[in-house]
Amino acid sequence: MNRILKRNAMTSQRKAELGEGKIGCIVSLLLLIIASALVIKIVPVYYSNSSLVTVAEDLGSRAALLPKAAIEAQLRAKAAELEIPEAVAKGAMTVAVVGDSSSGTCNITLKFTRKVDLFGIYTLPVEMDKTVSRPYMDAR
Repeated sequence: MNRILKRNAMTSQRKAELGEGKIGCIVSLLLLIIASALVIKIVPVYYSNSSLVTVAEDLGSRAALLPKAAIEAQLRAKAAELEIPEAVAKGAMTVAVVGDSSSGTCNITLKFTRKVDLFGIYTLPVEMDKTVSRPYMDAR
């Protein structure tokens, strides 16, 4: 008889435990989906901003070969290619070349704010405030 009671107690205890782990699994899965969706929205913005800075560094190093207007035009073209309309706006990019055609410094300032829409719930501002200063020498 004791044996039967213990067996019934274990069975009823297991029935009470049935499904306890499902709620935690569902919540974890939901959080993983939300985090993945946020990453999919935010990472491309940071990547394109980083690509624009890399292009600015490359163009700054070649300032002896390119006039200031050509550097600005190439930067605007790259910003348009990367789909950064905020960078194309007036005053978002400034190029200053200090020195002559043989040597000097090229300063490129990128200052703009991109707004990332997170599914209509929140708008995340991503600020770009970077100054690239590159010395150059005539490579001709």
